[in-house]
Amino acid sequence: MKLENGKSELLFAGAYNPLWIIRKDTVDIEKIKGDKQPIGKFRNASPFKTHKTFVQPGDTIYVFTDGYADQFGGKKNKKFKTVNLARLLVSIQEKEMFQQRQILESQFDEWKGTFEQIDDVCIVGLRIV
Repeated sequence: MKLENGKSELLFAGAYNPLWIIRKDTVDIEKIKGDKQPIGKFRNASPFKTHKTFVQPGDTIYVFTDGYADQFGGKKNKKFKTVNLARLLVSIQEKEMFQQRQILESQFDEWKGTFEQIDDVCIVGLRIV
């Protein structure tokens, strides 16, 4: 990230998974898609596209693996799904980051219940100050 003309410029390049930005005082998620190719050796690899956007104080940025959304659980042993992750993040994004972590961990454990964790789970969130 760099400061340019009083604004923070954010550059993002990703593999498969998006970067989400929840702007201060909104409930909308700005989604920047990652490229549809893996990191590492890939037969038809091409350079990753770099996306540029601007962020300002109060914006919250999230990047994540697919493990949280793909986790099976709940009463019907279904996937948590990305739409539910989006709702959860919007509902907690104004809280302090350490509180968000606690809520995300608690919700994940509650959803998973006694089912086995099927994938890695990583969510990185940061707030622009």
